[in-house]
Amino acid sequence: MLVPILKQGDFLIATIQSALTDDDLLRLRDDLAEQVGRYRSRGVIVDVTVLDVMDSFAARTLRALAHMVGLRGARTVIVGIQPEVAFAMVQLGLTLGDVETALDLEEGLELLHKRTKRSASRGR
Repeated sequence: MLVPILKQGDFLIATIQSALTDDDLLRLRDDLAEQVGRYRSRGVIVDVTVLDVMDSFAARTLRALAHMVGLRGARTVIVGIQPEVAFAMVQLGLTLGDVETALDLEEGLELLHKRTKRSASRGR
């Protein structure tokens, strides 16, 4: 399943619309890393609201995605982690490392705006 990636200003928004296979997650990671360079994006939001399960491969891939995008000069925010998914992740010891998260898309956009504004003022 292809995940749609929308460009909104300086940001890319990838909204996962159904459960993804491991190959789909890898394709999303690679597509976002490529599009950050193509559009010179400063931030990426990955919306996982529809996911009712987050396994260790998905958590590792999202962490790797954020690090790859970071190396390309953009910040990543994961939004929409459902309460049951968060609970299961904690129980299983799965983490997203230092990847920022937000409750929803609106909060994620606000967070990216603040972070990128702060970085620009420091001469990033």
